[in-house]
This record gives sequence, structure tokens and C-alpha cells, in this order.
Amino acid sequence: MAVHDDCKLKFLELKTKRAFRFIVFKIEEKQKQVIVEKLGEPAESYEDFCTHLPADECRYAVYDFDFLTKESVPKSRIFFIAWSPDTSKVRSKMIYASSKDRFKRELDGIQIELQATDPTEMGLDVFKSRAN
Repeated sequence: MAVHDDCKLKFLELKTKRAFRFIVFKIEEKQKQVIVEKLGEPAESYEDFCTHLPADECRYAVYDFDFLTKESVPKSRIFFIAWSPDTSKVRSKMIYASSKDRFKRELDGIQIELQATDPTEMGLDVFKSRAN
């Protein structure tokens, strides 16, 4: 599975310039490549991000999570989410699962990875517990 250059460029902008809050990636099966489906503005919330993950289709996503440490120091972590809902097609799940590691290697700077099959597996509480 090829990775469109835009994926790497937009991820770099998120990582270095904090130009986006999140990026949702989609595999275009016909073109056999991963493309950028949605860019989240820095002001968008976690709830906005969740609305861009389809209930019955797989996606990859990157989320820039801001939080405060126990010492009240502001920090951020870049999460990679492999979104694979139970209701998505088996073929789609297999394609996303088999392409994930290679795609993730293209995005240099991911700090934490989450696998999620429903929204509860990637709730804000999960982000908070994994970020510290």
C-alpha cells in the first residue's frame, strides 16, 4: 500500500507547527494508497474528531492530545489510532490491519498507539491514562 506524500507533509505540519488538531487517513483501494481524508483545525475538539470516524468503516487517525501533568505543566502527545469498528467489512479490516505498521513508520513522531473498535476504547479517559 503506497502512502500519498500529502499524508507525510500534513503529519509534519501537525507535529512541528501544530497546524492541525487531528488528521483522518483513508485507504483508497482503487489507487492502492493511503490518503488524507480530513484535517482538523487546531480549535476543533475531541468530539469534533470523533464525528469524522465513520461508524462502519476503518480509518487511521492521528490526534494531537493536550493535557496537564500532575505538576500542572502543559504537554501534548501525538496518538495514532487504528479505527476498526466491528461493523466494518472483513476485507477492509484485513487491509487496514496489514498496512498499519508500514503506514505508521512513514509518520515519524508518533508517541502512543491505540487500537479501537468502538468509541469507548478511545475515550478521553483512555487518552489521559495513556498520555502520562
